[in-house]
Amino acid sequence: MARAGKSKASSGGTSANVKRWLIRGLKVGALASVAGLIALVIAVIVAMQSLPNYEALKSSPNGQMIRVHAADGSVIVSLGPSFGRWLSFDQIPAVMTDAMVSVEDKRFYSHPGVDPIGLARAAWFAVENRGTKRRLQGASTITQQVTRNIFLNNSYTWGRKVREMILAMALERKFSKRQILELYLNKVYFGGGAYGVDAASRKFFGHPGTELSLPEAAIIAGLVKAPSSYSPTADAEAAIGRAGVVLDVMRENGAITAVQRADANLAGVKLAPEAPQNSVRYFTDWALPQLDTLIDEPAEPLEVWTTIDLNMQHAATAAIKDNTPAGTQGALVSVDRDGAVRAMVGGNDYVTSNYNRATQAVRQPGSAFKLFVYMAALEAGYTPDTAVKDEPVDIDGWQPRNSSGRYSGDMDIRTAFAYSINTVAAKLGMEVGFATIADMARRFGISTPVNTHPSMVLGTSDVRLIDMTRAFASVARKGVAVTPYGITKVTTADGRMLYEHEDDTSRVLVAPWVAAGITDLLQTAVNTGTGKAAQIGRPVAGKTGTTNSNKDGWFMGFSSGITTGVWMGRDNARAVGGLQGGRAPAQAFAQYMKVAVAKRPVEQFETEVTLPEWQLEPDEESYFGEPDNGMYVDENGMPVERGRTEAPVDPEPPVDDSTQDVVAPQKMDQNWIDNVLGRERPARERPRNVPPPN
Repeated sequence: MARAGKSKASSGGTSANVKRWLIRGLKVGALASVAGLIALVIAVIVAMQSLPNYEALKSSPNGQMIRVHAADGSVIVSLGPSFGRWLSFDQIPAVMTDAMVSVEDKRFYSHPGVDPIGLARAAWFAVENRGTKRRLQGASTITQQVTRNIFLNNSYTWGRKVREMILAMALERKFSKRQILELYLNKVYFGGGAYGVDAASRKFFGHPGTELSLPEAAIIAGLVKAPSSYSPTADAEAAIGRAGVVLDVMRENGAITAVQRADANLAGVKLAPEAPQNSVRYFTDWALPQLDTLIDEPAEPLEVWTTIDLNMQHAATAAIKDNTPAGTQGALVSVDRDGAVRAMVGGNDYVTSNYNRATQAVRQPGSAFKLFVYMAALEAGYTPDTAVKDEPVDIDGWQPRNSSGRYSGDMDIRTAFAYSINTVAAKLGMEVGFATIADMARRFGISTPVNTHPSMVLGTSDVRLIDMTRAFASVARKGVAVTPYGITKVTTADGRMLYEHEDDTSRVLVAPWVAAGITDLLQTAVNTGTGKAAQIGRPVAGKTGTTNSNKDGWFMGFSSGITTGVWMGRDNARAVGGLQGGRAPAQAFAQYMKVAVAKRPVEQFETEVTLPEWQLEPDEESYFGEPDNGMYVDENGMPVERGRTEAPVDPEPPVDDSTQDVVAPQKMDQNWIDNVLGRERPARERPRNVPPPN
């Protein structure tokens, strides 16, 4: 009995202790809750005092807008956020507000800025999905979204979430539900650059936001969850599917009746046609990323003034479309004498492919690369009249051949360049050094790896069209370096100057007489050689390029201060029957340049040469043997491993033009020209202090 009584007493004491600790816990919890509530109230009051007035909230920026101007000042594209007219709450159709509240925050009119039920649901979601790294869902109210859009950012941290809640409750205390909803509907992002109901309505449906129908309102309300995924211009089927969910939710919440839901014809909604994309986007895609290095202004609206000439751009687009062979792509870059890009076409159609072949693609240039071979020779002491010999060449097993399949013996440099004699280019490479030629290419702006294999003289190193155009432009500028640029100045919307381009003429790449000599050769190639199709009725200097098996066709040239490069070929590097630099690319060059220089005065070159009216060389390169010796060098002359970026292609049968009936070139030296014209020729002086070639 004593033990039983003792046991009961012990049990009663334990029970009393538990009750005592439970009461203490409840008291501590209550005190903590009261303290937390007081702290929350104080935080909300402090936040409310710091909030700006309603007009300031209306004018707060939604993001940076950029307007891009052509050379004539016209606006060619607007990027960043687009804003419609601000609609007051009474101007916004009721179906729009009902749709937004139903799908985004159905307890909007009853909660204090933070939805306790939504928080509980989000907490349960977190418990169910712990360890999956999935974010909380369903916790943000419309008021919280307004505070996040105006005052905070989208970083997902607990600290940001707490600040968001406090600001949301402060916003609810300072402004009415109508004002908050008006802010939200005028500032929320709906995709496609459209901020606000009016901008979204105009973009997607072509009419003001005051005229929205129930199906249109459902489509717009459905965009907020994922603007890029449900955009009607990007995926109309997904947009309509999401709008159907919005209508169902509206029906469940009593915002619309079952009859209204049934009558809402989503399939009958007419979308506004998208503004057609055109080739000028190739230019803006290339130029605008340069803003990051030119200015430091992340918020203010920008006015960007560019070099693009819309008339020239239109002519360039037409030239590529009219002359590019079926099944191939074409690209064109055209720069002014100071490097201002006046036209840029990166492909046949921007809508189907925004890949910019003018600035991104790397392809073999073929004989167009001989520009650097002959400039290196001229700098070493050769002249256009220097005698050379077309004969068989064997360099460590590599035996280049001419497209004629024969050798013509003695000739001069001018003749060899005009008819693109491959054996002479190979011999020049041996004479001046393949590394010297690679250095010349680097000097003139070739940014891709340049190999020093013997076959490099025939253009086996991959290059970009814009880099080759830059090199020819530097020749046209008499050896002064040209850097292509697309932005002339950048200002803020109120006219404050942030950047203005300045021309740099300080970098001289070669001596003027070297530039004059290569211009002489380039003019020869157009007047009588492979580039005859590029003639435009005024002096043109240029060079064709065709790679092995006709995979790439090039024409590079300049006239009257404009330098233009044209490339054509297939993206997968497969052969194109009949593609030669002297045909379609040269024809596209001529068609474009006739428009580009029409209003410019005719400019004569310093070396005027009259040449016969025939063309002998179809500008094909043929390779015998596998030249293993040599290396690739980077822009600093350091050896690098060659990394091909082209996709693998099926092998093509070699194209053999050795049986073509081609007349052997005659020796076209200056004496021959002078005799034909009946004029006397002064003795040509060799540059001083330059040793004669071996």
